[in-house]
Amino acid sequence: MRDYVIFVDSACDIACDILNEWGVKFCSLSLVFSDDPNEYQDYEIPKSEFYNKMRNGAIPKTSAANMGKFCDAFETIVKEGKDVLYLGFSSGLSATCNFAREAATEIMDQYEGSKILVVDSLCASAGYGLLLKLLVDKKNEGLSIDELADYAENKKMNIMHWFTVDDLKYLKAGGRISATTALVGGMLNIKPVMKVDENGKLVSVTKARGRKAALKTMADMYAQTAIDKKDGLVYISHGDCIDDANMLADMLNESCGAKVEITTYVGPVIGSHSGPGTLALFFLVNER
Repeated sequence: MRDYVIFVDSACDIACDILNEWGVKFCSLSLVFSDDPNEYQDYEIPKSEFYNKMRNGAIPKTSAANMGKFCDAFETIVKEGKDVLYLGFSSGLSATCNFAREAATEIMDQYEGSKILVVDSLCASAGYGLLLKLLVDKKNEGLSIDELADYAENKKMNIMHWFTVDDLKYLKAGGRISATTALVGGMLNIKPVMKVDENGKLVSVTKARGRKAALKTMADMYAQTAIDKKDGLVYISHGDCIDDANMLADMLNESCGAKVEITTYVGPVIGSHSGPGTLALFFLVNER
């Protein structure tokens, strides 16, 4: 059996040093700002700097990793005599996974006997990262590339994502809510509580009056639906609001005894559309 590597993109919001520790290869998505001619790689710009630029009025625009970037990365691995399992950012939020499929086909056509499998995670941010960690563990247990791809397909609907945002103007700018909803919501301090659904899209589920109430709603959802409330794998990601991330972690610990395994930044890919103050919770459920 040929050796293989797991490959992801930066929308998993797992730090580079952790990905390297896990033996995972990756590529970075990119972005530009309205007031800056330079293109930045997702992992290139410090997260706090990114969010400060947004707070100061800069408007970021993100780009999917193109086919050429994937072709170069996949070819490098294949030339080493290894196959590739690419776990991709949700197709419900980005075209990245589709570009990876096209690149996989092209490289396999060029290199007879090579195998590049593409799995659409239908996950985002550290929910994508949580699914990745499960795959890394299974690979280390000895699963073949085909077995691991099947495992990923079967497991991805068990990854729950809950999001809230602090300022509705970013959702309005992305067309996810109307200008009227954003105006009224801002005046009444209404915070949406959203999830990533079975199609990998971000959808609004409910609303809370105030930030703390939104966090409490997320903690309640965890208590109601997590498979293993005390010892299950839990990740949190945040848009430069570590105090709120810690508050949510404390809520989970107090209500269920849960411990958060990884707290990370919401990267520029998702943060561009949700803004500073985004907070997200990820864990395992029986079904999304």
